[in-house]
Formats: sequence, structure tokens, C-alpha cells
Amino acid sequence: MGKILIVEDNAINMKLATLLVRAAGHIAIEAIDAESGLLLAHSELPDLILMDVQLPGMDGFEATTMLKNDPITASIPVIALTAMATTRDEDRARNAGCDAFITKPLQVQEVHDAIKWLMPRTDKETS
Repeated sequence: MGKILIVEDNAINMKLATLLVRAAGHIAIEAIDAESGLLLAHSELPDLILMDVQLPGMDGFEATTMLKNDPITASIPVIALTAMATTRDEDRARNAGCDAFITKPLQVQEVHDAIKWLMPRTDKETS
């Protein structure tokens, strides 16, 4: 079981992501904007982050870049979540340091597969 930080400003999408994370057997930590997500990433040191890219204020790309440039959080895998499914957005996610890219609406199997693939090695060995 791992800790997964979900950074999502939409209440319905947050509820769905939280349910998917819990159904996969993990603990969900919730942040409704990038600023609180950055604080929680530092204090909780989650095993994985699900990052919405369209957030109020600082967007998810900028937040991911900050996480990846910080030695404390640089190794935490980040999955970009977005309703924008363009190649440009996928490129922006990669350039920001995202480890995977999932489009909304979230699909159960896609989210579970990405979590399983990106969770730290110790979690993969026990599953």
C-alpha cells in the first residue's frame, strides 16, 4: 500500500480519483490547488502524484516542474491528468517532468495500470 497525492480542483474528478486510488489499495491524500499540493508533497512525501494540469493559479505543469527541480520531491512519479488530449499538452507534460499522461474522463483500468507501473519497486514486489 502506498500514499498517492491527488491534486485536483474539480470536486467530482477528485471524488473519482480518490475512489480509484482507494480501490487500488492505496491511501489518497487530497489537494485542491497546486500550492497546497506542493506543501503536501513536501510534508507527506507520497509515493506517487496524480496532477491535474488545469488548476487555478499555478497550473499542474508549473507545479510538476517545481517538484522535479526540488531534490526532496524529484524522484516522486507524477501522472498528468487532463481533459486536453492534444500532442502539445502531452509534450508540455513530458517537458515539465511528468512520468505519464492520462486524459479525462478517467478510466478505471488506465489509472490502475499507471499506478501499478509507476509505484515504487517495493510495492510492485508485493503485488
